[in-house]
Amino acid sequence: MADDSLSGRCLCGGVKFSMPKDDLDHPAVCHCGQCRRWSGHAWASINGPLDALYIIKGKDKLRWFRASYFARRGFCCDCGASLFWHADGLEKHQNRIAVALGALDAPTGIKLEEHIFTVDKGDYYEVADALPQKEKY
Repeated sequence: MADDSLSGRCLCGGVKFSMPKDDLDHPAVCHCGQCRRWSGHAWASINGPLDALYIIKGKDKLRWFRASYFARRGFCCDCGASLFWHADGLEKHQNRIAVALGALDAPTGIKLEEHIFTVDKGDYYEVADALPQKEKY
């Protein structure tokens, strides 16, 4: 794999992917109710071009769950690992995909930039770092 790409995988290794570092943006933590249920806490991701996502292995194991009228969530059908969020129903975002930061192989060189949907965060934790917080997005 090229040095200008990031690689990642699900928990069992059944789905492996890569994505060029170019055009990756908005590393953030989402605290909305759907993301908390999807990930088990909060969803940390980075966005990139949909057509730049390359599934190296396990395309047949990648499943999509229609989470809302505008977005779907990608996961491994074997281990259930949360991998992708794609707003395919929103014209502004349909050519971009959010990739789970926790699924990426280290080192990533990525630093979080903000927290979003903090108004919906769980009551069992506080957002305690100094990153900007947006109640919505």
